[in-house]
Amino acid sequence: MKKFRKYASLIALLSVITIILSGCSGGNPNTNTPPHGGPYGWIFQYISLPIQNIMLQVAHAIGGADGAGWAIVIITLVVRTILLPLMLSQQKKSVTQQEKMSRLQPQMKLIQGAMKHKNITPEQQMQLSTWQRELYSKNNVSLTGGIGCLPLVIQMPIMIGIYQAVAYSAVLKHATFFGISLSDKSVILAIVATIFAVIQGYISLIGIPQEQKKTMQSMMFMNPIMTLFFSLSFSGALALYWAAGNFVMIIQQLIVTFIIQPREKERINNELKDNPVVEVVTQKQIDDLFSSHSSTTGNDEKTHELHQDLRKRNQGKQNKNKK
Repeated sequence: MKKFRKYASLIALLSVITIILSGCSGGNPNTNTPPHGGPYGWIFQYISLPIQNIMLQVAHAIGGADGAGWAIVIITLVVRTILLPLMLSQQKKSVTQQEKMSRLQPQMKLIQGAMKHKNITPEQQMQLSTWQRELYSKNNVSLTGGIGCLPLVIQMPIMIGIYQAVAYSAVLKHATFFGISLSDKSVILAIVATIFAVIQGYISLIGIPQEQKKTMQSMMFMNPIMTLFFSLSFSGALALYWAAGNFVMIIQQLIVTFIIQPREKERINNELKDNPVVEVVTQKQIDDLFSSHSSTTGNDEKTHELHQDLRKRNQGKQNKNKK
């Protein structure tokens, strides 16, 4: 059921973003009529036009048939470099969250195992949920920690901007990159972008505890799937942008895996020496929670049987009196 929910969420996300990007042009690319007004018009005016002008200048400076393609790569690298501090900060929070969660795993397993109890009651579920909230709060673990959707939200206007910049420029619309059309869909660029995404995902699993790897492996496939989906759905210009961006993501992940992650592990280990993990729930508490319910249930059944026995006796006496 959980796997179904994950895949359903992924499909929903892909559908929403596809709808957004499908209207990227807003105007009419066939007649080079750009969008006017509305969100796509604003993006064209304040993002697409500046990107288009920069791309044309860079392409002219580089020269040759591949100039426009190199312009996209250079712009992508510049944008990603500007966003790098934010992305590293977000990933640092994610690493901190993972490290803290790994320390809470023994208690989390107790709660999760108890949640699967066959005859669990609403009251017991409520108590287990209370223990889980206390476990997070007393150990300063945030349920909303991690990267989230912020990087994707930031990239969305840039993706639309690059799409429009190419779609509404007679020069860029017919540009190529090593013989690959930037206005048509490109399987080659899609595959390259996806390979870079897979490499980044593989590096992200290095140094992660085995238990967390199982959880992260399913999530690791999201980025490659999204990359392949977008790259095959839209122009080669967007696929090239995605490929260049994922190349930077590999460098970013190397920094996280081999610099930030070891430092955060050491910091949290030192922090736990002074402030050990707070124990909120034990196996004895779990056993007591369910045994008290069992004894109460047993007493209720005995009481019910006693009442039934008394009723039968009273009915027998009444029948004798009638005779």
